[in-house]
Amino acid sequence: MYQDRNRSQGRIILLAAVLLAVVLLGAYRLRQSVPQEMEEDSILAIRNAVRESALQCYVVEGVYPPDIQYLQDNYGLRINTEAYIVAYEAYAENQMPYIKVVKRNR
Repeated sequence: MYQDRNRSQGRIILLAAVLLAVVLLGAYRLRQSVPQEMEEDSILAIRNAVRESALQCYVVEGVYPPDIQYLQDNYGLRINTEAYIVAYEAYAENQMPYIKVVKRNR
């Protein structure tokens, strides 16, 4: 009877150790994925802001702006250029420009 109790306690300790390892591994992976998701959300938000500003310009003026500086000067667009690079290529006055946002390497 005494051996059965020791064996049961050993199994419980082993199970607790395995569960703890699984929880710690999950927490570590979650900690790594959250900043990546936040970064992706920031890039998407900047891209959407540029797109919306360009669309607003098109609605008001009848043409898409020639460059991003025009949006900054006339439509109040603000971008953290120290942290992000925004590629803005206007092909024609009546077509939505190509917009790409990437994080700067530091």
